[in-house]
Amino acid sequence: MLIFKKIVRFAGIITLCILIASFVFFRKLTSFSNSPCESSGTAVKFIVEPGQNLSEISDNLLDKKLIKSSLFFKILASYKESEKSLKAGEYVLSASNTPLEILSVITRGSVKLHKLTLPEGLTIKETAMRVKDAGFGTMADFIQLARSRKFAESVGINQATLEGYLYPETYFFPKTASQKEIIKTMVKTFNKAYTPEFRKRTEVLGFSIHQIVTLASIIEKETGAAKERPLISSVFHNRLKKGMRLESDPTVIYGIKNFNGNITRKDLRRWTPYNTYKIKGLPPGPIANPGGKSIEAALYPADTDFIFFVSKNDTTHKFSRTIREHNRAVRKYQLNQ
Repeated sequence: MLIFKKIVRFAGIITLCILIASFVFFRKLTSFSNSPCESSGTAVKFIVEPGQNLSEISDNLLDKKLIKSSLFFKILASYKESEKSLKAGEYVLSASNTPLEILSVITRGSVKLHKLTLPEGLTIKETAMRVKDAGFGTMADFIQLARSRKFAESVGINQATLEGYLYPETYFFPKTASQKEIIKTMVKTFNKAYTPEFRKRTEVLGFSIHQIVTLASIIEKETGAAKERPLISSVFHNRLKKGMRLESDPTVIYGIKNFNGNITRKDLRRWTPYNTYKIKGLPPGPIANPGGKSIEAALYPADTDFIFFVSKNDTTHKFSRTIREHNRAVRKYQLNQ
């Protein structure tokens, strides 16, 4: 009986010690979890590579002086059952963040987003340069994707290329975003911008969406002053109705390989599928990626009798109804007579 009492007493002491140790450990873990490494700290870039495990991530956090203990961070992640939820990516962290906050950021995948701004009227090549400059791969890879019929069809555009469908907008992507993901987002944004009202209006006009996007791209490239978009659109609509050639310089330029910036009479006489001085109707596809305002102008042209316009060299144009008016405007604004 005496031996049994000693055993019970010893077991009680052990249990008490375990409880005390557990309490102390839990207090330390709680303190660690809610205490930043520093009271103030500058933001630093922290990258979790694909395939990195909890131990590697914890050690890297310690090396960056973002946490005080790699061991406690691993225990915290295990306690929160987050070991398999840590997401690869580029993060912005600070030593003033608590380990619990850091764990939450990496678990949620709240990665740093990089800004990509695409103005209206860029071509595929110009868009590729912007994408490359933002740090998302090479120009060559982007151009190859955007000019692939197979890829275009995979994102719902049944055309030879995605020219015209890479919607101009300010985007934010994580550093790990692939060019395929980026292009899909651009096309998705285009589809959203081309509203059901626009689609219905397209049918009323008797055009296809591709034709409207093509016309919108020409309007985009011809427009200097935003208020003139509907007027420029009216000229092209009037010409199409009359069976006249569009005679748009930007279409000629698009068809010239390695254009040097100076359009010549020889260029205007050279036949290409995009030379609207030579072909009738619209070219085979867009010559740039138009914005929503140009698409709207293509669908809702101003009600005019204009069939000519010439630059006044101040971003605006002089619009004319007859060749005589037009020639007079050319002499005044282009020939300074």
